[in-house]
Amino acid sequence: MYGFAKATVNLSGQAVRHVRHGSTVSKDFHSKYGTVVLLGGAAFCTTVWGYVLTQAGITWNLSPVKRMMPKEWREAEE
Repeated sequence: MYGFAKATVNLSGQAVRHVRHGSTVSKDFHSKYGTVVLLGGAAFCTTVWGYVLTQAGITWNLSPVKRMMPKEWREAEE
């Protein structure tokens, strides 16, 4: 068990060093595509929620205040 724990810590340490030095992703990617990806995601999210709110036909359970009237009380017939 000790050997497994030691190997796991060593692997996670190597992964942290790998990420810190930026060898997993090119540093140019964010400067080239970061804004485009952000705007594309925002446009997609806005489009989907626009469809859901206007076309999907979902009943949203809005507040029933001043829209519902209580039923009249009926006495039990004996």
